[in-house]
Amino acid sequence: MTALDYTRDLVSFGSVSSVSNVDICDHLERTLKKLEFETERIDYTDAAGVKKSNVIGRRMGGQATRGTLSGGLAYFAHTDVVPADNWFSSEHGPFSPTIKEGRLYGRGSCDMKGSLGCILAAAASVPRARQRAPLYITGTADEEVGYVGAAEVAKRSQLFRQMVEGDACGIVGEPTELEVVYAHKGTWGFRATSRGRAAHSSTREGINANLAMIPFLVEMKAIHDETERDPAWQDNRFDPPTISWNIGINDHTRAVNITPPQSVCTVYFRPMPKQKPELLLERARAAARRCGLEFEATWTAPPLEVDVRSDFVIQMLGLAGKTTPRTVCYGTDGTQLTALKKLAVVGPGNIAQAHTHDEWIDLTQLERGTEFYTRCIERWCC
Repeated sequence: MTALDYTRDLVSFGSVSSVSNVDICDHLERTLKKLEFETERIDYTDAAGVKKSNVIGRRMGGQATRGTLSGGLAYFAHTDVVPADNWFSSEHGPFSPTIKEGRLYGRGSCDMKGSLGCILAAAASVPRARQRAPLYITGTADEEVGYVGAAEVAKRSQLFRQMVEGDACGIVGEPTELEVVYAHKGTWGFRATSRGRAAHSSTREGINANLAMIPFLVEMKAIHDETERDPAWQDNRFDPPTISWNIGINDHTRAVNITPPQSVCTVYFRPMPKQKPELLLERARAAARRCGLEFEATWTAPPLEVDVRSDFVIQMLGLAGKTTPRTVCYGTDGTQLTALKKLAVVGPGNIAQAHTHDEWIDLTQLERGTEFYTRCIERWCC
């Protein structure tokens, strides 16, 4: 099977993060076993009570000995996708993979089932008997809603511990057009809630929750402005070079003549390596306390960075045919996998096509991705 064949099969699963991904993990596990991998499942139930699963596969060399547990290649992909409610075509749905003009259309084709298809095709092209070090392939759940599955793998998986102890070379296969990414931003966030009492706005009976929220928003605006001008919160290796302190507000009131009974402020920001986002989080928490608001930290995923001058990055550049590694501003499961000291983000497809109403991946990217991952297996496993 080619990467296109594998990707079509994967895209046909409607594995939106809000529903169970057990079916696609069952499919991935069957595929891995056909390719002579042994597998491990890490299951959990999410906050909404939905069953989720991660599958980790390991294929040892044909002459497996105790020593072959060291080294090797560890690849990671997520199996969940974002919703596709506004899909652009009535001719084919988002989970009916369709080829047009050299592109494969379908939700997840770019982010990131195309990448997973490439590593499966690469593994199929390298006979197990040629391996001298292990090859690991991991499919996680809930990357799109907070890297939850990867966190469970890092915490509970025996095979992940073997990757770490064996100092395997890691690849997170998110779409980078096969550019080598050595660092990306983290993702932090919180929610502040003001409580009031609903009533007809012509009476004295209501308590407007927005009034307590206003001074909190003033402080959030001050932090936003500070991070836009203070070099301590900037890093010119990234574009944009700031933490993107994003403020959202909503009082959820359906009519203008209702006194708002609640007001919610969300902040989502992207700290960079060597910064201390907890300082901003505690500052926001203190402001919420002063204003009498409820406060909840919702995201705390660290940034990813490996030594740009390391032999691992240099070797990865050579395999990718590139001269210079880069950074990106989006996050990946790599935030949870930092126990691996050799970890880069490299995958087929362009992030600009991810999460779009007409998501697609160029067929040449699937071919090139398969070739690149095959070279990686040859380099680190054979």
